[in-house]
Amino acid sequence: MAPPATERWCWALILLLLSLFIQSSTAIYCGAEDCYALLGVSQDANASDIKRSYYKLSLKHHPDKNPDPESKKLFVKIATAYEILKDNETRSQYDYAIEHPEEVFYNTAQYYRAKYGHKSDPRAVLVGLLVVLSAFQYLNNVARYNEAIATVKRTPAYKNRLKALELERTGGVSNKKKGPKQIDQKLQEELSNELDLQIKGAEKPSVWELLGVRFILLPYTIIKLLVWYSSWVWRYKVKKAPYSWEDASYLTRRSLGVPLDAWTNLDESRKEDLVQRRLWEKQNLENYFAEMRKESKRRR
Repeated sequence: MAPPATERWCWALILLLLSLFIQSSTAIYCGAEDCYALLGVSQDANASDIKRSYYKLSLKHHPDKNPDPESKKLFVKIATAYEILKDNETRSQYDYAIEHPEEVFYNTAQYYRAKYGHKSDPRAVLVGLLVVLSAFQYLNNVARYNEAIATVKRTPAYKNRLKALELERTGGVSNKKKGPKQIDQKLQEELSNELDLQIKGAEKPSVWELLGVRFILLPYTIIKLLVWYSSWVWRYKVKKAPYSWEDASYLTRRSLGVPLDAWTNLDESRKEDLVQRRLWEKQNLENYFAEMRKESKRRR
């Protein structure tokens, strides 16, 4: 059974559009004409032959030399052909398009990539990207830190510390009628700076933590890590020396999965107890977790 008239017209329209698209994709370089033919050279001509032919034709058809409107149009085509063939990359893409006209989408993409794509140095692009990302990272860290500071300053505990520091600075003389909110603004800023707030999760912004700085220092970091690892193997694997306090603390913290800032803020006696348990040894760690579970059940 023959397809309906509407379906036949749809297929005809699709074929027509495809034929137009294919034709335009094979002619995106020099229009309907051949770039080599416009310059009067063969496809295997070298760069010198192409350059020589272009200069010869440009002298003949340049608008300053030849006022004929048709000659001016031809000069534009010649200049376009030369721009394509003088560059090795675009010339190789054009040659590929001639040999593979059926690869419509690939040839079109290659043409527009070469024409409009940025030919920037990848190193410059990488540096620019790192600078932009580092700037955003720093501004975000500053905003987070300022927001955390503002939140802490609104708490009663901070206001009490501020009042106590004011009493200490003034020798215990203070107006009892004056509340924490009524403290002189300038004095409040000076006292706030002395309190040196340390807020977990919102530390003071540091340039050393920026992505760009870390990338620059990456070779140094890798070398430092290799030296540390080599020293570790030599002391504790080869010489069988006892762990130092710092290294034992590191092993304990790693075994428990405790973040560095949390370990730093831990009570010293608690740290010493955990280190003496030698929790980096599997059996000791299992025993410790078993004790913690028993303690948790007992408290319930």
